Order: sequence, then C-alpha cells, then structure tokens
Amino acid sequence: MFENLDIMRMAHGLARHASDRQEIVARNVANADTPGFRARDLASFQQIYSDSDQGAGMRTTREGHLGAADLGVPPAHLIETPGEASPNGNTVSIETEIFKSAEIKSQHDRATTIYKTSLDVLRTSLGRGR
Repeated sequence: MFENLDIMRMAHGLARHASDRQEIVARNVANADTPGFRARDLASFQQIYSDSDQGAGMRTTREGHLGAADLGVPPAHLIETPGEASPNGNTVSIETEIFKSAEIKSQHDRATTIYKTSLDVLRTSLGRGR
C-alpha cells in the first residue's frame, strides 16, 4: 500500500540514489592510487528520476555493460568526474570525494526525513498520531 504513494517512491529513490552514489565514491577512494583510474560519479537524482518510467526505478539494463553488473547502476547514469589527472593518469581527488561524501550524507538524511514525515502524516490522517 505505502509503496504506491508517489512521495514514498520518491523518498525510496532518493535514498537508493544516495546509496549507489556512496558506493561509487568509495570505489573512487579505493582506487586513488591505481594508475589510469578515472573518477566517476552518478548523474543527479533529478535527471535519473525524470528519465525513469517509474520514477525511482533504477535498474541495470544488461549484465555485460562496463561495470554495470557490479554497481547495479545503468551505465548511462555514470559520469566521469572532471579533474586534472596525476602523472600516472589517475583523476581521483581525495578532497573532492570527501566533499561528495558529505553531500551524499545530507541527501540520505533528506530522504529519511521525507519518509518519516510522510509516515507521520499518514498516521495522523488515520487518527493514530505518533
């Protein structure tokens, strides 16, 4: 019943986007010293949500796509992070990844707040309060 409400789907999609994005940032940090590694990020939630037929439904299109199976994110939504490459060709900046992590935490907190507030509104409308 609750998954049919658009606000719940949007909150779920926002939390999922934050989770997927955090996974990509963690992979960038883990490969900070890998020669030739290109830092990646996820397209904005607004772009993915508006491109999706079901709103928050993000799915892998095909198993064989480059890195899609292990990230669970369609390759079309992965973007290369612009930045200067180090002498070994790596484009990961630890400082940039730290700022992204803080932004992602804020996005996840926003999603859980939307979800909790929506549940409170539903409970109040049913006369159950908190």
